[in-house]
Parts: sequence; structure tokens; C-alpha cells
Amino acid sequence: MTTTADDEKVLAGVLDRWKAAVDAHQPERAAAVFTEDAIFQGLHPYSVGRPGVAAYYASQPLGMTAAYRIVETRRPADNLVLGYLDVEFSFTDRPALDVKLSVLATEVGDDWRISHYQVSRLD
Repeated sequence: MTTTADDEKVLAGVLDRWKAAVDAHQPERAAAVFTEDAIFQGLHPYSVGRPGVAAYYASQPLGMTAAYRIVETRRPADNLVLGYLDVEFSFTDRPALDVKLSVLATEVGDDWRISHYQVSRLD
């Protein structure tokens, strides 16, 4: 299976909401993009659930923004879209940070949310 326009549209819908919340430094709004039981692995120890996601983004510096590019998608089931992305986090006081991001978007009712999020730094 390869990347499809429909899968990219699903991911972009979820990730655009995530990006808007991250860019605005709104941790609770960012957490709302995730499922209640999301597994979240940023660059700090992992957490499960929205409170951990909100705490992670609350700890990020003001002015941090995210820019993403979808590299690959897969659809392991009708209600799941897996995405592999390049993400650049920019800061006001230091060089940008380039990471790889894997997300699993899960259909919840008539919406899509992130149920798994894992960042990797590849040097």
C-alpha cells in the first residue's frame, strides 16, 4: 500500500489542527486533537492520555512553531491512517529542530484524532 490523496487528506486535517494549537501555544487545544488514551512520545518520557500531551506542550517554549511534510501514509484498517512525516520545530531563540514523526490517526465517530505519536531525532 502507498500514500494516497485520501489518506493525506485525513492526516492533514488532523495535523493542521495540531499545528495550529502548537503554534498558538495552546496545550489543551493540542491535547484535544488526541484520543483519550493516546500513546504520546515526544522528546521527553512518554505519556498516555490527553493530560500528558497537554503537559508536554505546556512545557514547550513560547514562540515554538511546527511545519510538517507528509512523507508516507499507510491504511492498516478502514478507520486507521498511519503517517510518517518530516517536522521542523522552529524557535525564537535557537536553531530549528528537524525530527521524524510517526502518527496513527484513528477515526472516532465522525472525526479523526491522533492515537499514537512518536518523534525521533535522526542524526
